[in-house]
Amino acid sequence: MPREIAGFDSASAMAVALARFLHGRDTPPLGKPALRVLRPAATVAAKLPLRTREWIYSVFSGAEGRPESDIAGIDIDAVAESIAELYPRRRYPAAVIGSSGGALIHLCAALGVPWLPQTLLLPVRQRRVSPDDPMRAAHAFDSTARALLDRNPDLVLHHMHDPNQDRLTLRRMAYFRIKRIRLGRAYEKFLTDVLEPGGVILTAECGQRWPTTRIGERHLFQFGAVGGMSPQEYRAGGPRVAEYLHRYGAPVSRWQAPPADAESPEAEWGFEPALHDDIAAFANRHGYRVSRLVFDEPEDLSPMIADLYRWWYRQRGLPGDRLLIDSFMLLDPWWTLRTGAVPYWTAFPVQPSLDAVHRYLDSGDEYDYLHLGLFCHGVESVGTASADQWRELLRRARVAGVFAGVSPNRYPNDPGVFFSYQRAIRAIPDRRPMPKPLSLAAFEMFVRNAPGRYPRVQLRAT
Repeated sequence: MPREIAGFDSASAMAVALARFLHGRDTPPLGKPALRVLRPAATVAAKLPLRTREWIYSVFSGAEGRPESDIAGIDIDAVAESIAELYPRRRYPAAVIGSSGGALIHLCAALGVPWLPQTLLLPVRQRRVSPDDPMRAAHAFDSTARALLDRNPDLVLHHMHDPNQDRLTLRRMAYFRIKRIRLGRAYEKFLTDVLEPGGVILTAECGQRWPTTRIGERHLFQFGAVGGMSPQEYRAGGPRVAEYLHRYGAPVSRWQAPPADAESPEAEWGFEPALHDDIAAFANRHGYRVSRLVFDEPEDLSPMIADLYRWWYRQRGLPGDRLLIDSFMLLDPWWTLRTGAVPYWTAFPVQPSLDAVHRYLDSGDEYDYLHLGLFCHGVESVGTASADQWRELLRRARVAGVFAGVSPNRYPNDPGVFFSYQRAIRAIPDRRPMPKPLSLAAFEMFVRNAPGRYPRVQLRAT
């Protein structure tokens, strides 16, 4: 992965995890085997005082920020080529393109097919902008953004600024999220090289939207992001925001952001629909079929994919009684299948995600075992569900519920989780044979046989 692309992000982390799965490998800490050497340092850091851990998190995550000259000079087709090169070169019955999501990655793993992300994060080095000054942030990189977009006409840029969840990283890095509106030569070549004749291009289209401010042509500014707060609370403030800002010593009691003038696809998760039109035209030229997996919000696929895995396991004579709750980039498709675990992906360890897991557990058969991963973004942000609330969830297991690699005493600032999560999954005693890929027809049948169960998800043939 090029250094101009953030590794500490959903799209890049998920592409690496899936590509390694298709190569028959597990997912290493932070997606890179070489980073295993940092495990002892993370163990030591986890024992340091909270403010020191926050400083370390800020430095480590913000270190990915690249100089503006690097960002302005990016050739996005070269970046796309590097993503395509992650995957084994063989024939596939289908390929998935579009929105990020952990449940989607588990679907791709089950089907044995690659995924090409529409959205990528370009981390821009940032030193002079306070997390609590979105007015200044909105225009801090206008010339760099314009140069990037002029060089790459197939992109829309969403400059995302979230002082709630990304507070520590924003001290050193700005978030440029770019969305493709056309496939481009690298993705087109990959598809023609690997898709079987008459194969399927499945678009993953998350409908999540967010208020934005137009800065220029194909250049949007998004204040706030999906997590524990609504767009309205980001802008209007309130007691939770005031308490949070006071706790972190901010000079303000609410944020002042540029007025929103539209709603757009959410920067990290939302699907930019212009890409679908280009995919349809490409498929028509090459004799491929197009299907659409359309869902409202990032986690909407999670119940369906969990149920799909449980059904698939039972078809194979396996119990399907172990639920593995992923969190953001903490996921491992290879070990999930190797241990016979049912994957349920949560975007973040926030209250809405916790509520959604409870609803899922209310909707069907109970699980004997629950394994809970919790992504730690280092800050006790507004809307974060407490460790005690997650403990209560684990009590719903009929036999045992455990935290997977995270210390509840240090959560949400436990640097060790990025190295301990995979170790916790490997410690699951069950070992199941790796199955042959599930056919796309079997997945389509599963969806057809569950009418009304997943009202926020649609699988459409075009």
